[in-house]
This record gives sequence, C-alpha cells and structure tokens, in this order.
Amino acid sequence: MTQELDLDAVVRARVRGLRTARGWSLDALAARCHLSPSTLSRIETGRRRVALDQLVLIARALGTTLDALVEPVGDEDVVIRPTPTHQPGAVVWLLSRPGVTPGVTVAKTRLTGSPKHEPGVHPGREWFTVLSGEVRLQLGERVLAVQAGEAAEFSTLVPHLITPVDGPAELLSIFDHDGTRAHLPGTSAGTVSDQADPSSDDVNR
Repeated sequence: MTQELDLDAVVRARVRGLRTARGWSLDALAARCHLSPSTLSRIETGRRRVALDQLVLIARALGTTLDALVEPVGDEDVVIRPTPTHQPGAVVWLLSRPGVTPGVTVAKTRLTGSPKHEPGVHPGREWFTVLSGEVRLQLGERVLAVQAGEAAEFSTLVPHLITPVDGPAELLSIFDHDGTRAHLPGTSAGTVSDQADPSSDDVNR
C-alpha cells in the first residue's frame, strides 16, 4: 500500500511539474483534457485519486505518455560509471545512457594531441564547454581560442576541428544523432566501440 501511495505522489508531482513547465494554469490544462479545473486541483493535491481514463487524457494533453507518468521511481539507473575509451589523440567517457534521451549523447573528452585527419563536416549543430586547459577551434577559415569556463556552439556543416593548446584539455560535449555518428565512430545509440573506424571522424573533429 505504501508503494502505491508513493507512486500516486510521484504521478501528481509529474502532472503538476509538466503543467507548470508549460506555463499552463489549471484552467488551461482542464480545457485541453476535458476535465474541470477543480478535478485537476484535487488530483494534483492528492485529495482525489486519479482514474486511469483521466490519466490517459491528462498525459495526452501534456504531450507525454501514460507509461511516462506512472513509471516507478528507482535509483538503480541513476549513477553512471563511465569506462574510458581511447581514440587517436583523445580519451572519451560517455556520460549518458543509450536511448534515455533519443538523439542526444553527452560525453567528457580529454584531448591529448592532434587527430590525424582534416576538419570534418556533418549535419546538425554541436556544443561543448572547456572544463580545463585551452582548445583551438577551427571553423572553416576561422581559428578561435576557447578557454576553461567558456563554451562554443556551432553548425557542423562548417568544416571543424578541435585540438588542445599547450597540453591536455578536457571538454564536456553534447552531440546530436549525426554528431554521435561522426565523432564517436562505431557507436550505436551512444555506445563507443574500442576500435574506431579510421575512415570516420573521431571525437577530436
């Protein structure tokens, strides 16, 4: 019974959190899911148990799924202990789990040298912040210095290459699907293989 009550509290918090994140009042959500504002208020405050058919309507109105609203809370998949993967001129630690956020991969990279290829090009955009050291970001004909504490975001349709300046540098990067394929070769949904395809761009761009 306690677990059921705990799940009810989680569902209520998720409904209220999604509603407020969208900037919707109770009236606005009520109009979208065809329930009265007073009913929604009682559901969010725990004064009324939410029926399954009501939860389906609420989930649809919030742009989510019933499964997402009622998914049990656990901590077994919270902590990630990344394993380093060595690539030419870099060491990479994946900081996101495959498939959790579709199309997005988060990685920490320690740049130790220059890659053995020319600047690469692929669809999409890329973002990184420098955790330590300094990097040289080549974007087409431009060369930019990005220091610790600074971030860069750019179109990856521009030929790009990142190299460390005067010693190792560490980056935190976010790749979209195309960036993951281009910079983390041999990956499938964000899993790095130990053997990179030499014909592909590596994480150093």
